Amino acid sequence: MSFPAQRPRRLRRSPALRRLVAETRLHPADFILPLFVREGIDAPAPISSMPGVFQHTEASLLEAADEARDLGLGGIMLFGIPAQRDAHGSAGLDPQGILNRSIRAVRERVGDDLLVMSDLCLDEFTDHGHCGVLDDTGSVDNDRTLEIYAQMGVVQAEAGADVVAPSGMMDGQVAVIRQALDDAGHHNVPILAYAAKYASAFYGPFREAVDSQLSGDRRQYQMDAPNRTEALREVELDLSEGADMVMVKPASAYLDILSDVAQISDVPVAAYQVSGEYAMIEAAAANGWVDRRAVVMESLIAIRRAGATNVLTYYAAEVARWLQNKDTTAPSSSAPHSSVEQPEYPRTADSQPQDDAGYPPVS
Repeated sequence: MSFPAQRPRRLRRSPALRRLVAETRLHPADFILPLFVREGIDAPAPISSMPGVFQHTEASLLEAADEARDLGLGGIMLFGIPAQRDAHGSAGLDPQGILNRSIRAVRERVGDDLLVMSDLCLDEFTDHGHCGVLDDTGSVDNDRTLEIYAQMGVVQAEAGADVVAPSGMMDGQVAVIRQALDDAGHHNVPILAYAAKYASAFYGPFREAVDSQLSGDRRQYQMDAPNRTEALREVELDLSEGADMVMVKPASAYLDILSDVAQISDVPVAAYQVSGEYAMIEAAAANGWVDRRAVVMESLIAIRRAGATNVLTYYAAEVARWLQNKDTTAPSSSAPHSSVEQPEYPRTADSQPQDDAGYPPVS
């Protein structure tokens, strides 16, 4: 029998064959771990909508950075939560504010062994929760906000940030930050631009993570979900202004955007697996509806397959342990300084250590 002449299943016959022909692999260096540090707490504070993720103390943040370095992660992204906020986000400009002193402390701790990235935005620091200062009508004033962003970029670079990451979606933000960095002598500090950041319901748990003061939404400056071509325009503008890397956010619901951006970008492309994506996986796993480890890995492979050079994900440390065979499917028993610590969830039938091409070893 000669039919069928083409038999693609030949290359799926065994785990060894599937590993051999895998087109997408995962490596710890692909991942950037977002970390939250909160001023004025004396123990890591669990985030209820993101099981296993914490607001760190300044001390536990250093332990999480140690872990990220030891696991070979691509980097960490720091978000600061101040004790006091005001209308202009002044704590974000204070060299001794929670974010900037944390950047400095982590840099002193890890040296050049781990990239330290900093979120450059005002939403964590303002008493109204918006990503910029407000005008008399209550709308975000784009150009006044740019002046503050420029100052923030310099302060973060001087604190020791390897990469600054403007996430506010203000028009012209990359250009003004690049100019400010260069004028201050920080020519070698790259900018990771949140270039295509959508106004998304998937950000819900993040508001708890940073104790957001926002009332309303950010649709007047973040992108509208129906728009695809506009994302390419935003990316092209950021590239023309000097972005060294660009980001698509969220990831899983915007894989088409990520693929489009990867095709036109001549710089690395990041994607952010955001809080809502994380929370949905955790909720389904807690109910025993999905195989947690398998779904986590498949979701990250999908993001990389769509074109992401690297992925910001709350699973970064845990997946790195899986890839390096430093962890089993059992939950961690260490103290809560770890970036992600999972409760004991119901196990589904497939919950076994994976060695298939769908869960590739370190390449």
